[in-house]
Amino acid sequence: MTTVLLHTADELHARARAGRRAVVMTMGALHEGHATLIRSARETAGPQGEVVVTVFVNPLQFGEGEDLDRYPRTLDADVKLAGLSGADIVFAPSVDEVYPGGEPQVRISAGPMGERLEGASRPGHFDGMLTVVAKLLHLTRPDVALYGQKDAQQLALIRRMVRDLNFGMEIVGVPTVREEDGLALSSRNRYLSPAQRRTALSLSAALFAGRDRHAAQEALRARAREVPATHARAEALSAIGESRAAADAHAVAKAIPGAPSAVRAAARLVLDDATRLSPPLVVDYLALVDPSDFTEIEDDFTGEAVLAVAARVGTTRLIDNIPLTFGTFGAAS
Repeated sequence: MTTVLLHTADELHARARAGRRAVVMTMGALHEGHATLIRSARETAGPQGEVVVTVFVNPLQFGEGEDLDRYPRTLDADVKLAGLSGADIVFAPSVDEVYPGGEPQVRISAGPMGERLEGASRPGHFDGMLTVVAKLLHLTRPDVALYGQKDAQQLALIRRMVRDLNFGMEIVGVPTVREEDGLALSSRNRYLSPAQRRTALSLSAALFAGRDRHAAQEALRARAREVPATHARAEALSAIGESRAAADAHAVAKAIPGAPSAVRAAARLVLDDATRLSPPLVVDYLALVDPSDFTEIEDDFTGEAVLAVAARVGTTRLIDNIPLTFGTFGAAS
């Protein structure tokens, strides 16, 4: 299959369409995480459908002092990787094609959700992101668009925009792809020296520590559900040496408030240690949030949650997250 490189919406719209069109939006510098998205899009579109990969470094998403000029641009390599992963088209518009009248006067507002976490650290970032996503959705006219779960807040905001503003296409989240050492794949990883990379591993290590703490607590609560708090049952357990286990399980079950706090604490311990490394980790935030609005969850929360972290190593800023489920007496999703 030959992957076609297009630069204008007119060229894209002139192509005959058959089946579903699936779109993967990128800022280029494609890596295995993007390849996973493209392969998922290929599967979603089916053999009769069409996969479009957009490559556009959006200036509206970069704040003052951020790395717009430094952001890697590798279009030839991107087209090759996209084709190998199953893309039919790479759509790489110019800034003038996307913003023909200059910076848009009317933009999408991310609202309160866009002011939290990443939005607080990068004011205006999500307004710029949603504006370009809205424009690229209109320009590419997909049936389905796929985004990585590594950018969890971005994914949540895109889903909210599409739902709130009746865009009429499906939004699919694809799980984070990690390197063998656990580091989430990112175009910015290439900026890390070997020593900085070792420090950067603290992000995923912190998330995994929180996940393990969560799994242990959920397992204890599941055991508590299976152990009725009756005197007769306690005597029976004592006879086989399980009274302490039963008591511990019941204590945890009665102290369900505190589970999210314990997850945060386990992750925070790893991050605190990383601040003393050389080079040090400079933590921006650690948050355990409700993915519907990215507010911090309380200790009596039940349902889906996201444990998210952002930090700098040297001049490189990295983000990561994992999903967790509270109150279902199961492990992390």
